[in-house]
Amino acid sequence: MENHYDVIILGAGAAGLTAGIYTSRAKLKTLILNEGTVGGQMVLTHEIANYPGVENISGYALARIMKKQAQDFGCQIKSNLRISALHLDGVVKRVEVNESTVYTSAIVIIATGGKSRTLGVAGEEKYKGNGISYCATCDGDFFSGREIIVVGGGNSALEEAVSLTKYASKVTIVHQFDHFQAYPIAVEEARNNPKIDFIMESTIDEFIGEESLRRVKIRHIPSATVHEKPIDGVFIFIGYVPNTESLAGIIELNRWKEIIVDESRSTNLPGVFAAGDSIAKKYRQVTTAVADGTIAALSAVSYIHDAAKTRAA
Repeated sequence: MENHYDVIILGAGAAGLTAGIYTSRAKLKTLILNEGTVGGQMVLTHEIANYPGVENISGYALARIMKKQAQDFGCQIKSNLRISALHLDGVVKRVEVNESTVYTSAIVIIATGGKSRTLGVAGEEKYKGNGISYCATCDGDFFSGREIIVVGGGNSALEEAVSLTKYASKVTIVHQFDHFQAYPIAVEEARNNPKIDFIMESTIDEFIGEESLRRVKIRHIPSATVHEKPIDGVFIFIGYVPNTESLAGIIELNRWKEIIVDESRSTNLPGVFAAGDSIAKKYRQVTTAVADGTIAALSAVSYIHDAAKTRAA
C-alpha cells in the first residue's frame, strides 16, 4: 500500500529526526509527519554551544543537517499539516491527516515535543507578535537598539538574554525567585554582561500598549508593590508545555500531561514509542532528545524484528 509504512514518527524536532535517521538507516520504510516547522524547539535557539563534537551552531542549522541526514537515508518528511485522528491500539496503527489522508504503520513513535509556556496575564495574547516573543532567534533583530525584558531564570532565559544583547541596547531579566535555576556558567555569563540588569523576586502582572507593547506592570512579590516600566519588547522563557492534548484518552499520561514511557521508550500501547520533550523526564536538552530518539528507534527496530520472527515460527 502506498500509504503504509513500517514506522510513522509524529514530530520533526531533534527526537523525531534522530528516530527517522535510525529507522531509515535500518531499512525500515519511515514517514515523519510534522504539524509545525521542521526542527521543533531546536530552531528557536540562537546558539547551541554544548552539542558534543560541534563548536557553536544555531538550532536552525543543526535542524537542517538532521533533516538532510534523515532524507538521505530514505526517510520521507511531510510538514505543515494537521493530525486529525489517531488509532494506535491495534496491530496496524492509523494516522489521519487533514481529515482526509490516512497513513498506516506497524510502529508509531511520538515525538511531538512541547510549546512555550505563557505567563497567562492580561495583555499577553493581545501583544503576541507585537512586542511579546518566545523566540530570540526569530525576533531578536527586530529589537536592535531597543530596551527589552527577558522573563525567566533557567538556562534558556539566561542564555537567550545574553544572545539578545547582540541586538538590544539593554536587557532586563525579570525572575520570580531570589536565585536562578540555570547552571552557574550561564548565571556568571549573564551577570558579567554590562548590558544586562536584573529585577528579582518579581513578576509581570500586565502588558500595556496601543497597537504594540509600550510598558509592563511589574509586581515585587514579597512586598506586593507594583510599578510600571516602559519597554520596547518582552521575551518569555519560562519552560514548555508538552504537545499531548490530542493524546488524552489514547495513551497513558501523567498529571503534567507528559507521556509515560519505560527505559526502552515504550508506552503502554504495544508498538507505540515516545521520545523528546513530550515524555516524562527530568532534563530537556537537544542532546537528551537525540538520545530519546535513538533509543525509541532502536527499540522500534527490535520490535519489528521480533514480530517477524514470531510470524515465521
